[in-house]
Amino acid sequence: MLDHLITGGTVVDGTGAAPRLADVAVRDGRIVAIAPAGEISEDAANVIDATGHLVIPGVIDPHTHYDAQLFWDGGASPSNVHGVTTVIGGNCGFTLAPLRAEDAAYTREFMASVEGMSVAALEEGVPWNWETFAEYLDRLEGNVGVNAGFLVGHNALRRYVMGADSVGNEATPDQVAAMQDLLAESIQAGGLGFSTTLSRTHTDGDGKPVASRWATSEELLALCAVVEQHPGTTLEAMTDGCLDQFSDEEIELFSDMTATAKRPLNWNVLTIDSREPTRIPRQLSAADVAAAKGGRIVALTLPVQVPMNMSFLNHCGLFLIPGWKDLVLGLPVAERIVELQKPEVQARMQELSQAPEAGVFKRLADFENYIIGDTYSEANEGLKGRRVADLAAERGTDAFATLIDVVVADDLRTVLWPIPPDGDDASWELRRQTWADDRAMLGGSDAGAHLDRMCGAPFPTRFLGDTLRGKKLVSLERAVQLMTQVPAELFGLEGRGILAEGFHADVVVVDPETVGSELAELVYDLPADSPRLTASSIGVSRVLVNGTIVVVDGEPTGDLPGTVLRSGRDTRTVATS
Repeated sequence: MLDHLITGGTVVDGTGAAPRLADVAVRDGRIVAIAPAGEISEDAANVIDATGHLVIPGVIDPHTHYDAQLFWDGGASPSNVHGVTTVIGGNCGFTLAPLRAEDAAYTREFMASVEGMSVAALEEGVPWNWETFAEYLDRLEGNVGVNAGFLVGHNALRRYVMGADSVGNEATPDQVAAMQDLLAESIQAGGLGFSTTLSRTHTDGDGKPVASRWATSEELLALCAVVEQHPGTTLEAMTDGCLDQFSDEEIELFSDMTATAKRPLNWNVLTIDSREPTRIPRQLSAADVAAAKGGRIVALTLPVQVPMNMSFLNHCGLFLIPGWKDLVLGLPVAERIVELQKPEVQARMQELSQAPEAGVFKRLADFENYIIGDTYSEANEGLKGRRVADLAAERGTDAFATLIDVVVADDLRTVLWPIPPDGDDASWELRRQTWADDRAMLGGSDAGAHLDRMCGAPFPTRFLGDTLRGKKLVSLERAVQLMTQVPAELFGLEGRGILAEGFHADVVVVDPETVGSELAELVYDLPADSPRLTASSIGVSRVLVNGTIVVVDGEPTGDLPGTVLRSGRDTRTVATS
């Protein structure tokens, strides 16, 4: 008997093939048949009527930070309700293993700094009872509702081998050798490969550059050489240029890394803006340099705009505008409020936000086009939803000065929403062109990170809705392929990414008339009542992971049938040339 028979739906199988009416049969976690409607006669314990609905493969999210959240939320919400059945974690060089017991507190503060996680939630929601990468993966095995694979983070390797000396120091040859052995051990346990960061945006809980930023190119290449020795592995990396434009040196380093490992390297995230026409050619040219060396580089880019809220109180993108933190945002709150009200400080902040070195963060300096979000003072009553430019015009004041007046009245607690500047038709056309380029791939949700600042997890339903009823920049079958088969092929995921006989039954059933996402809302549902932004899905009828239903009509069932993906067992080696 079949476990499930999905009947009457329009199957979009992830290969790019045209949609077709078909039934899908599932048994023992696998798809055992796909046939024209009515031709599967075997009885099923559960029949899912998908008439008028789309039946698609589960979405694969290649860039998440669910490494901690899975301990208290095995379903990986809200990704699960938006059709994601496989997540890749351990990105940007940030993993929770290997870990010495005495470094747990440092790691919690570290993750709070680099990925916007709540220290209180990490303390209360994560057991911290492992040392090796194998032990970390074993703690998750059997307790996840999605398929989850993890790269091995450079920072954890450095901290484990070098301790506090990992920050501020180059590694000795013996220490590099010890890191190589530790990486090999971690990959043999199932780590999917190696990840690192050299980005200046990444500082630890003490405000110092994270450990991987102190590594030499020789150290990086030594670790990439380890990756080459193990099947089914991959690379992920980040530099300053990932957020703006690569330097020649960054392109050479990435190219040498992928050529040394003989594995693909993906990076996050390619921003697309028609006002920066040179960015895309420059960023994608890294793949050409790599190809000439026998490597492969793939840029991640999102198919939707993901608004991020800003704050003058808590760490966010504003703190990354060069000079702002040193000038004022790094001060204690009481002093910060005093300084922010000084006209000369405001003038200097605006000057810094437009300096060449501000790079991509100039996008945050369009202060007229900020929308006031939640407010907390009597002086700001009624301002929620107002555009700063309109408010400034009413008051006869400069837009930035008006914004500062608002946040100061709230003791800096005001939630601010910048209007994304890249929503013009020309930018969307550039996105369409980029999605057709095999040097780029959809991804970059950062799901599980920056929890109270952004909510990228709903990108699958938002993209499907836009494909079906919005801008319609690509065909339905191509949209599905971009979110399923393409990432599955990059990571070499065995038996996932398409709907085919013998493949794992990671299946999503959605209503094409309504599929989409609710607006993000701030909720306090993390451990220690910590906040996060989340969003419910619309039109998601069923989500199956390994043949078990995990979402019904947009609501998680609580079942945890996910697999902890392990390199070599669940992945195959992907050639770079």
